[in-house]
Amino acid sequence: MGLSVSVKKAVKGFTLDVSWQIGNELAVLFGFSGSGKSLTLQLVAGLMKPDSGVIKANGTIYFDSERNISATPQQRSLGYVFQDLALFPHMTVKQNILFGAKGVPKRETAERYHEMIDAFYINDLEKKRPSEISGGQKQRVAFARALMRRPDVLLLDEPFSALDTPLRIEMRAFLKDLRKTFQVPVVLVTHDAGEAAALADSIIVYSEGSVIQSGPAGDVFNNPADERVGRLLSGQETALRTFCRQNYNESRTA
Repeated sequence: MGLSVSVKKAVKGFTLDVSWQIGNELAVLFGFSGSGKSLTLQLVAGLMKPDSGVIKANGTIYFDSERNISATPQQRSLGYVFQDLALFPHMTVKQNILFGAKGVPKRETAERYHEMIDAFYINDLEKKRPSEISGGQKQRVAFARALMRRPDVLLLDEPFSALDTPLRIEMRAFLKDLRKTFQVPVVLVTHDAGEAAALADSIIVYSEGSVIQSGPAGDVFNNPADERVGRLLSGQETALRTFCRQNYNESRTA
């Protein structure tokens, strides 16, 4: 399981040129706003087309400019949670989740739907509309919809940015549990070092359309590759201490 990305894309004076790959892990695309993180997710999802390169997930080629392969978003086995969650306001929770089941055989749809509402603790929300549920509940609905197709990779574009701090912490813990339950590779976009430290197995650091460092989270936080990475992490001592403390505690209980 995993995702391999090597793409170039020029957009309005900005050029993205990145290459990276992940396995069955939670990888964080980390960097300041405007560095190309969200653009990368759009290219992976097929919402935009790279100028050149190759995108593969679990051995399936989604895009290859030399071989003239460019799968549509519907042909890509990917789950996507947008920053604004993109729930349909006129649909109920049940209808929003089932919208993610396009392409799923009908005989499996009901089974998967009930699996999702159980896993995300939203059984009692089926008939409610997004305007009638809390921010955390909306997050769970968006995740349930993204996982209905049992995707090869889950793409998350700053899904917690609009939440207040206690709820962000709760949702980070929930995302860790989700990874254990569904065993799906996750790519999370953030420019919050605390979030990266709390969640990442590996970190891919972006700056001005390029990858300037990648590797295990502890290596990146403890050994910035150059002054650019150091600047990104400056002032994030608390996040680093939290990450190191978590790893120490986990190593003691392993």
